[in-house]
Amino acid sequence: MRQSQKTEQQADRLSRIGLENRKYTRARSTDYGEGKGMSVTIQDLVLDRNNLNQAYLRVKRNKGAAGIDDMTVNDLLPYLRENKRELIASLREGKYKPAPVKRVEIPKPNGGVRKLGIPTVVDRMVQQAVAQILTPIFERVFSDNSFGFRPHRGAHDAIAKVVDLYNQGYRRVVDLDLKAYFDNVNHDLMIKYLQQYIDDPWTLRLIRKFLTSGVLDHGLFAKSEKGTPQGGPLSPILANIYLNELDKELTRRGHHFVRYADDCNIYVKSQRAGERVMRSITQFLEKRLKVKVNPDKTKVGSPLRLKFLGFSLGVDHNGAYARPAKQSQQRVKKALRLLTKRNRGISLTRMFEEIQRKMRGWLQYYSIGKLTDFIQRLDKWLRARIRQYI
Repeated sequence: MRQSQKTEQQADRLSRIGLENRKYTRARSTDYGEGKGMSVTIQDLVLDRNNLNQAYLRVKRNKGAAGIDDMTVNDLLPYLRENKRELIASLREGKYKPAPVKRVEIPKPNGGVRKLGIPTVVDRMVQQAVAQILTPIFERVFSDNSFGFRPHRGAHDAIAKVVDLYNQGYRRVVDLDLKAYFDNVNHDLMIKYLQQYIDDPWTLRLIRKFLTSGVLDHGLFAKSEKGTPQGGPLSPILANIYLNELDKELTRRGHHFVRYADDCNIYVKSQRAGERVMRSITQFLEKRLKVKVNPDKTKVGSPLRLKFLGFSLGVDHNGAYARPAKQSQQRVKKALRLLTKRNRGISLTRMFEEIQRKMRGWLQYYSIGKLTDFIQRLDKWLRARIRQYI
């Protein structure tokens, strides 16, 4: 299967066709393809051979665990060679039925667990094929203040925006914490928000099937009455489509904000304004979007003390700058403490390799912040730990 840019170009063309009408699907193009008056729908683009090839290659490249059928990414190509026609026919005729996702729990750094739902590799490929078509369409809809799960955007861009807002005089932040956001997405509202831009029944039915496919947890099946399980290729874009309603509301009210997936910070100029915004936005989220705000973790405070994406801010004569939050510093020190325990009984070479592997990723992520003082202290402490081990 070969990669091709044809499908991306088709999706981009479809998006431009519908841009004026804000309905991006079931658009009619009089100059699309070779024949005049040819109809183009998301279904056509999703099931396009090149799009499916790209989806397969992406799933193969991402690897990942097997779903409930134990099929691995290495088993996918032989499966497709035998069942490709039947798979495409079932999708085209609306008979395709996704399998339940496998429940996996991943420990969070600050305690608790994050629940993931691992789809089968075939379902992952179909989800990826849909996501590849939806992404360029919704990139024309999403806010410039949204940075998570989007192409050519990331946490570093979000932090740069935070620094800029602080330097503009927005010295207080409403730190919103959504309680188990991915587990509480309302399916009917999700379809409603999709329908604002998508008028293709085939696509909407397929997405609802994925939302309601159920969960297999330690051999027990549970229905999916709400939520979009983390772990599948569709989940990130669906999460952004849902919370785009929050972005639109914040923009309508004239607020300055930065959102990364379900982490959202709203920047204001006073504590009083922050508390007022926190109350009104909490009401909007719980009544309009049907998601729960965690009252214990949602707060108004200073960006110099509160944590966002692992960073806090510092200030010097040049203005604000990013720095690793205290919790991030403590976490990496704890990890290094475990790696350098005196009773591990491993070689120094292996220990140094583990330390280097850990610190390479950490330094790469926090490199946009000021690190010199912390790294000097950490280096002195780590050398003492290694001397004790020796």
